[in-house]
Amino acid sequence: MKRVILACALALAWHAHVLAQEPLWRFTVYLDDEPIGTHDFTTTSGPDGIRSLRSDADFRVRILGVPVYRYQHRAQEQWRGNCLQALDAQTDDGGERSRVQLHKDDRGGLQLRSPQGGARLSGCIMSFAYWNPALRTQTTLLNAQTGAMEQVRWERMESAPIAAHGEPVDAVRWRVSGTKQPLDVWWTEDGRWVGLDATVRGGRRLSYRLR
Repeated sequence: MKRVILACALALAWHAHVLAQEPLWRFTVYLDDEPIGTHDFTTTSGPDGIRSLRSDADFRVRILGVPVYRYQHRAQEQWRGNCLQALDAQTDDGGERSRVQLHKDDRGGLQLRSPQGGARLSGCIMSFAYWNPALRTQTTLLNAQTGAMEQVRWERMESAPIAAHGEPVDAVRWRVSGTKQPLDVWWTEDGRWVGLDATVRGGRRLSYRLR
């Protein structure tokens, strides 16, 4: 009986250690410096070399306490190295619902289903996976909300402190151009994602800061 208890305790300890090693990003989302919601990302690695990502976003914009806009996004992704293997993303953007799915076909390519229709993709595909600094090597990225393949350009901008977990952290701002709205992504020099700034409808500023 003691051996069983010890084995269970070791298994739980190992499981807790694995969970502790899972990369986790929890962001508070701001609109013009006012908090409007959260966006959390969790990655786990499997024994077959597949890395899974879960993304959960929920924003609510209020005017005088009255909700005027809500955004929800749920996505599950699977990666092998820097290449996307599967995706299932559902979005509610102010009442406009969409779903984007990507999966391997029997010929080794990728089948894409989205509001824009179906398509077959080949090669190594990446989505806007800001948690992976290898993103900066790409010139085409899959938009998980629309299913569009977007042409992008990257430019390193200035280094500056950015708030992360309530403390200033030295980071580098990278400008993404070619997207619908201007977008800046912040990474530390060693490649840790710590923030994001975007200009959205009406010229307002949307920001992600680690909480």
